[in-house]
Amino acid sequence: MRIFDPHIHMTSRTTDDYEAMYAAGVRAVVEPSFWLGQPRTSPASFRDYFDSLLGWEPFRAAQYGIAHHCTIALNPKEANDPRCAPVLDELPRYLVKDNVVAVGEIGYDSMTPAEDTALAAQLQLAADHGLPALVHTPHRDKLAGLRRTLDVVRESALPADRVLVDHLNETTVKEARDSGCWLGFSVYPDTKMDEERMVAILRSHGTEQVLVNSAADWGKSDPLKTRKVGDLMLAEGFDEDDVDQVLWRNPVAFYGLSGRLSLDVTGTEATHEGNSILRGAPRDPYEPDTGAGTPGRVTPAEA
Repeated sequence: MRIFDPHIHMTSRTTDDYEAMYAAGVRAVVEPSFWLGQPRTSPASFRDYFDSLLGWEPFRAAQYGIAHHCTIALNPKEANDPRCAPVLDELPRYLVKDNVVAVGEIGYDSMTPAEDTALAAQLQLAADHGLPALVHTPHRDKLAGLRRTLDVVRESALPADRVLVDHLNETTVKEARDSGCWLGFSVYPDTKMDEERMVAILRSHGTEQVLVNSAADWGKSDPLKTRKVGDLMLAEGFDEDDVDQVLWRNPVAFYGLSGRLSLDVTGTEATHEGNSILRGAPRDPYEPDTGAGTPGRVTPAEA
């Protein structure tokens, strides 16, 4: 079983998770920009975070045979903080990077005017940069949030078939499918979907344009939920082609809309910016220590 987790926050996970994910069949991930839990207070902290998504995390993933891409955005929750609003002006610098396969997560948290502004602006950025968009639907008032989201998408320059509407459930799936958007489901302990509900939705609504993710992050979450959905699909009568479509071909098709998706695992050098996965790993005595990281490497911020 080959698995592409299209929404997982590996910044919050350990190298043991990467190892377990590879053993379960995960060969590719997309890591969307998100709220880190502790509020950020300036655009500079976002720049450091975006640089890590473009450098350190692909390096970590490659050590375990997993291709890593990301999506870049001002997330809905922090869109409400005026200290973070200037991040919108920083985004074009990052949206041209090869490893960025969508604008996201964008959307709604509390459905405020500030979130309206950020969502509309970032859908326009996606259209301007030829990228699809990953849209976060709110955890509260989900149906109202979906409807408001779809209204903004319809008013934007980005076609619905280049939008992935995520965190769907039984109350929102039909209207999301009718909109022409791609459908995203987070299988996450206690607060979102579980495997049984996910398989029931697949049985009722089919497997076309459906992406299943773990959304694993710093909360109570499980980076192996995608595999558990695949196993249950097989146990419940779906065939291997159905599983492959949901867990591999659909995410490849959606993020492939960016024209940037590469499933080859690259960048397996021993260090990234002079840092090794192994704490205290000895420096190569034949390599000059310039004090400026690995010689010849260009950071995303310098590119």
